[in-house]
Amino acid sequence: MAAIVIDGKAIAAKLSEGFRERSQSLKDRGISPCLAVILVGENPASLSYVRGKKKALAEAGMEARVLELGENSSEAELLSAIVALNGDKSVHGILVQLPLPSHIREELIISAIDPAKDVDCFHPLSLGKLVQGQKGFLPGTPHGIVRLLGEMKIPVAGSHTVIVGRSNIVGKPLALLLSQKEQNATVTICHTGTRDLAEHCRRADILIAAAGTPGLIKGDMIKEGAAVIDVGVNRVPDSSAKRGYRLKGDVVYEEALEKAGWISPVPGGVGPMTIAMLMENVLYAAEKNGVQ
Repeated sequence: MAAIVIDGKAIAAKLSEGFRERSQSLKDRGISPCLAVILVGENPASLSYVRGKKKALAEAGMEARVLELGENSSEAELLSAIVALNGDKSVHGILVQLPLPSHIREELIISAIDPAKDVDCFHPLSLGKLVQGQKGFLPGTPHGIVRLLGEMKIPVAGSHTVIVGRSNIVGKPLALLLSQKEQNATVTICHTGTRDLAEHCRRADILIAAAGTPGLIKGDMIKEGAAVIDVGVNRVPDSSAKRGYRLKGDVVYEEALEKAGWISPVPGGVGPMTIAMLMENVLYAAEKNGVQ
């Protein structure tokens, strides 16, 4: 029996309807939810991501201000832009599109964002609140995955969840979210140094692939009936494709489809939920800190 395919795009669209209502409620009070996005350089993937965010925000009734800086912009110029946005009360969230050019230190830039506007949840203070279980921003992709599991009514409490990947953006914060009392999963984090990776994966009730390695998770690494969430978005060269590449996940989708109970596709699975959770963070910031 083939797995249930998780339609992240449809779930995100449903959530967006609620976001529109919340946004309109704020506008009725004279507050227009606004996200400022800073883009440095012309990385094609970054340009695409920013377009997607801008479109989604507009559909949810929110404003997106995109500030474009040249590839050779200095750290000082970028920091100056962030300071200005920190002080702009009409801006509720600030997002610096990553990756940045190699001459700019990402940690320095992220730490300069006002934590009250850190809708990406990358600031050390935001992550510290997450560790302690305090209320605040939640990182987009991990939060999106948790919401996907909930919307699909996939049993999380008491599950053995295996996350393949330990990044600060997905793996680590996701492990924190899933192991908190609200979710109550028992979490194993695997990575490039893990011995017998396949054996760990086969024990997972929920398997989350976030390693950034196309085709890493094969069908024989999946427990029968497990929920498989594929976070990987890898550009694989393909001369037959219009753009010269295809997007592939970390999971061999066709094999997983025959073994798993649920599977999220790439694209159309986790990606739309990441943007949806970003919008929720902008709304949260506007509701909490909005000034009429």
